[in-house]
Amino acid sequence: MSETGRPAAAGQAQGYQVDITERGAGGKTLDRRLFIQLQVFTGCADPKPLAVALERSSVEAVLYRDLNDPRGIGVLALAEDPVALVTRVRETLSAEPFEALTHRPELAMVGRTYASGFEPDLTEWLLERPRRTVLNPAWPWAIWYPLRRTGAFARLSREEQGRILHEHATIGRAYGEADHAHDVRLACYGLDTSDNDFVIGLVGRALHPLSHLVQAMRRTIQTSEYIEKLGPFFVGHAIWQRAR
Repeated sequence: MSETGRPAAAGQAQGYQVDITERGAGGKTLDRRLFIQLQVFTGCADPKPLAVALERSSVEAVLYRDLNDPRGIGVLALAEDPVALVTRVRETLSAEPFEALTHRPELAMVGRTYASGFEPDLTEWLLERPRRTVLNPAWPWAIWYPLRRTGAFARLSREEQGRILHEHATIGRAYGEADHAHDVRLACYGLDTSDNDFVIGLVGRALHPLSHLVQAMRRTIQTSEYIEKLGPFFVGHAIWQRAR
């Protein structure tokens, strides 16, 4: 109820306004975003039948070989409507030949693209760029990992947060401009079983630069002082990709 005794307007409660749209530069808004989910399995001797099954499905996805498990594979699925993740993607990963594999829930990750308020083209940032990045055949290597910031970071002023994040972004941009590593950043508040805040994907043509970027980020203020938890890490090499 409002202070006048009348029902509060939708999205308002005692002066608190709720806005769930993504906001970009110049006051632009967009109520669309991309959900990206990684599911990891082991027990796969031959990934080719998995690629065939994914090809026959309507799933927009990437199939990875797992670097750290000689019988491991990962499936990265993309969907603007998260219902697809619990219907078409679920049905595909529950049927042959996937049903014969062992799921590794500790490596499952899911998140949504988000805007930080400075993006000039929200459709490009939220929907198109992430797709181009993870589905680019020239960039088969990928490192995916979740992270959770400390509560202390949330208590910093927006100005101080901005300075810290700018350092992080400057390093990432330099690797991207040199075509060493390209990132996908996803928010996973309330979506992650381990209460993480973000899922990060680093992709590129070679593995060493991705590892080098993770190393470089360790020296930043954000990672060295304000990250409570990092990982687990999934490292994969794409063997099949299919866009919309």
